[in-house]
Amino acid sequence: MAAALRKGRYIGALPPVHGLAWDSRRRRARGLSVTYARTRPNRFPRPTRPKILLNRLPSLVSTLPGRRRVLSTRRRPMRALARAASLLRRAVDCKPQLGAVGRDAPLVSKILPNVYFNWYSTHLAPANEALIPPELLSSKSVWTPDRELGQYEDLVARVTNFHNEDKGFMVLDGDVFDVPIRKDIVHRVVRWQLAKRQQGTHSTKTISEVSGTGRKPYKQKGTGRARHGTLRGCQFRGGATMHGPKPRSHAFELQKKVRRLGLKIALSARTAEGKLCIFEDLEVPSHKTKNIVQYIKQMDDTKKVLLVDGGDIDKKLKLATQNLHYVNVIPSIGLNVYSILQHDTIVMTRDAINRIVERMHTPISR
Repeated sequence: MAAALRKGRYIGALPPVHGLAWDSRRRRARGLSVTYARTRPNRFPRPTRPKILLNRLPSLVSTLPGRRRVLSTRRRPMRALARAASLLRRAVDCKPQLGAVGRDAPLVSKILPNVYFNWYSTHLAPANEALIPPELLSSKSVWTPDRELGQYEDLVARVTNFHNEDKGFMVLDGDVFDVPIRKDIVHRVVRWQLAKRQQGTHSTKTISEVSGTGRKPYKQKGTGRARHGTLRGCQFRGGATMHGPKPRSHAFELQKKVRRLGLKIALSARTAEGKLCIFEDLEVPSHKTKNIVQYIKQMDDTKKVLLVDGGDIDKKLKLATQNLHYVNVIPSIGLNVYSILQHDTIVMTRDAINRIVERMHTPISR
């Protein structure tokens, strides 16, 4: 850990949050825990102050026995936190007075927890100690995986269809569907995709392309005005644009192994969240949209679905989903990282998974 900090790189697991997705406003990936989180080179990670409600500290500390002075949370809030932590630790060890509190009153250790503060850093309390009071914690739920992710273990998944019928099981390769989650790789791949699909048709006219006469507007001297030799300059209305954009390609090169790793990470993230469904096929009885709407409603906690088929898309399925903005259908050859991040649920057929695994195992041509 110390060696990693000296090199300016912190290697460790971050606390898991909600599902992996692409934040279009901040232009970065957000979501599952990251195995490698890199900071700026030759910089120590900036410590995070504990998110404690400072205005509650005086009311909490004022009830503790043996309090000698009042804490000031305005001038030195971190010193107030450290002082409050020491008082809370003392309160756990001491017992309340029976005459003042009562014989059946609970101990202070059951009311006020044993919170450990080390200035800017917070430490988890031991298992045998009391927990942090709920008023000091956030009410936001955090998703925690049932097992350790990124172990390259083969997974067994249930195979169904639109009617939720049991179609057996399928083994998912661990080197494709159980790789360590790295948001930095996902960020690089998504930026590469968005830059590559940018049209780049922006164009402005230079002074030689602007329509207009080439004569001198007025004589050089004697008018009292500034000297000009043309009316097509950038300082005139309707004139040229200096150093403006021209049609170009915004694409940049990205290694094939990085692109392949990004797709593996996106698939592993959806698999770890339980949002990867495997169907035997994507056959629908008719081209009616109401059938797809009914099938999507049966799925739990689903807002946007991506249907991935192995070969060509069925004509009935294409007609049934083209009027739904939250359902998209693509073949396995078009599966990409950005599309996976844009949809919270991925539905893939057996054929699509086999083709994806075969593509991931194909040696990279150099």
